[in-house]
Amino acid sequence: MPNFTAIDLFCGCGAVTQGLKGIFEVIVAVDNNPYASESYRVNHPEVNFFEEDITQLDVSKILRVVGNQSIDLMVVCAPCQPFSSQNHTKNTDDRVNLILQACRFAKVLKPRLILFENVKGIIASKHSSITQKLKIDLKKLGYNHWLGPLSVDAADYGVPQRRKRFIMVVSREKNALPTFPNPTSPEGKRIKVEDAIGDLPPLSSGERSDNDPLHFARKHKPIALRRFAHIKKDGGSRFDLPTNLVLDCHKEHKGHPDVYGRMTWNAVAPTLTTGCTDVTRGRFLHPHDDRAITLREAARLQTFPDNYIFKGCPQEIARQIGNAVPVEFVRTIGHTMGESLMEQKWSE
Repeated sequence: MPNFTAIDLFCGCGAVTQGLKGIFEVIVAVDNNPYASESYRVNHPEVNFFEEDITQLDVSKILRVVGNQSIDLMVVCAPCQPFSSQNHTKNTDDRVNLILQACRFAKVLKPRLILFENVKGIIASKHSSITQKLKIDLKKLGYNHWLGPLSVDAADYGVPQRRKRFIMVVSREKNALPTFPNPTSPEGKRIKVEDAIGDLPPLSSGERSDNDPLHFARKHKPIALRRFAHIKKDGGSRFDLPTNLVLDCHKEHKGHPDVYGRMTWNAVAPTLTTGCTDVTRGRFLHPHDDRAITLREAARLQTFPDNYIFKGCPQEIARQIGNAVPVEFVRTIGHTMGESLMEQKWSE
């Protein structure tokens, strides 16, 4: 399959670009987070990268880079936090409008396909005004052929993590529109936590691996370690704690059951978030060791290759990993879109 061309908007640290390699040649990428941008540059130096606020970026700058090349694919992974079910703010998050930047770029660059990826919360009724405007504006630009919106789980596509996502592909050409791939790892054949991280060296609180800068354990306080010791191995939760070790905020609260919970070896991981190495933010305790998962373990669960480089402090790296689209998920979708474009090319 020859390399088709692509543009990666809201690219973060570069997971989408990594997943598209060998199928699409990413010509241009855009993001404005300084730490994610540094990670992107070091992993993808061949890409023309714009570290700018996308709302202020003049599309003609990208057009000058693209030149006479046609763009086969534009990927739009706008920030998911405004649409997340975990976003309980009462105020409107201005970032909800960022997804509409896709129309401004599509008007000038005219990509054959546009792939949208986000959390499934984007299709909730409270966001209908944004999604309807997106649809209307794209149709005005001639994007009349649609795949989705679909709600899919990355765990069905080679990712050792439960990660339900919104996927939509639009095209100006009916023949270029792909069909969504069948699951490559359906229920019963999923990649498990043990498959992904079971070969990594065990660590204690505060311990570091000798040969992997990302495989180090956070140093937990003594009270936290006492709690971890009571949480059952391989899937236990905070409900295993004796009364004297239950946090005050949990004593009359049955919600948020994943907080202080352990992952399970023989199942996929829970959805990783930007707080994926913090046990107070979800089920991010190691299945066996009395510690939170490491950055390396988080990266593996997001299917980053071990040679992928992350820049920034541990908190910023966790943010990059948690915000990423799983690399293997992108690779599967990318193959399908590449095959569709190839079939169209043969039929011309």
